[in-house]
Amino acid sequence: MKEPDAGARFTEMYAACHEQVYAYAVSRAGRQLADDVVGETFLVAWRRLSMVPETPLPWLLVTARNVMHGRYRDEVRQASLAAELRAWVEEADADVADGVTERAAVLAALARLSDGDRELLTLMAWQGLSNREAAHVVGCSVATFFVRLHRARKRLEAAMEDAPTTFDLKEFSR
Repeated sequence: MKEPDAGARFTEMYAACHEQVYAYAVSRAGRQLADDVVGETFLVAWRRLSMVPETPLPWLLVTARNVMHGRYRDEVRQASLAAELRAWVEEADADVADGVTERAAVLAALARLSDGDRELLTLMAWQGLSNREAAHVVGCSVATFFVRLHRARKRLEAAMEDAPTTFDLKEFSR
């Protein structure tokens, strides 16, 4: 049986973390699957509320990651993510601002990186996790995480240098 204030704790956790868990799910599985992933993640959190640590976000992100690995094959997630990146690039191409061009270049470079590299970079930049929290999410030590993150950043820099000045949307359909 749940503790008497379990509902209040869950509601507070949901309000504090839903947005970040959703953003993580979108960045890893695309908008099409994000609602399912988030719903299942918080269902697991409710069922295991006594196991959720005081700082729940890393635990929730690990749970979301496990949900995605359990439910969706890599091919399905890659196709969904590629579609999302294509949509973002199409939106960016429609705008003339310099900031949008930079955004399109970064998204194009991210699309050329491996799934693992994208995850490391987005956990830090988009999810705002600390190194320790991000290492926990991907299931490695902090030292290993630093090495992987350094290599991912180097590959992103190389991809940015190789980025075309105009964007061919066919490139994202690979």
